[in-house]
Amino acid sequence: QVQLVESGGGLVQAGGSLRLSCAASGSIFTINTMGWYRQAPGKQRELVAVITGGGSTRYAESVKGRFTISRDNTKNTVFLQMYSLKPEDTAVYYCKCSDTFYRDYWGQGTQVTVSS
Repeated sequence: QVQLVESGGGLVQAGGSLRLSCAASGSIFTINTMGWYRQAPGKQRELVAVITGGGSTRYAESVKGRFTISRDNTKNTVFLQMYSLKPEDTAVYYCKCSDTFYRDYWGQGTQVTVSS
């Protein structure tokens, strides 16, 4: 089992920045891909960015050039640095990781609100 705890959400004005963190604990030796998803009110949860154990990354088109995902394997933590935030980035952001047995684990979510 893996437990994930997110932090770093909050309220920011359009054009501002935030950095989200997600710390993993438990069976961390099995973790492979880590990523961030988000869900806005009335919308489906969508992928924001993922990073593999080898460091390969993938981003949603809507955040390319503005968001950067990274991970610190020594601290079992994944980060999402968000720049040039827009009101449409407002959502609950969830951390997700997948282990080597293809099981998925989710964090509890952290709210990001971007005011115009």
